Amino acid sequence: MRLPRDDNANNLVRALMAYGYGVIRQTVLHNRLSKIKGTHLITVPNHNPIKLGTLNSIIKDVCTVNNIDVSLF
Repeated sequence: MRLPRDDNANNLVRALMAYGYGVIRQTVLHNRLSKIKGTHLITVPNHNPIKLGTLNSIIKDVCTVNNIDVSLF
């Protein structure tokens, strides 16, 4: 899977909302998202662009918890 080099926090939050996450807290620097049932929490830095290692870690975490193949995300 090739990660986008210029992805920002808003695009990532929108993508995570499609997988059942919702924003529970937002500050200037970070967005805190939770699964609708509240079982899984993710912190997304509000940067433009998000660093590749951080983006990769968030995607792997979401895929592991939701039993999704990483290549489909």
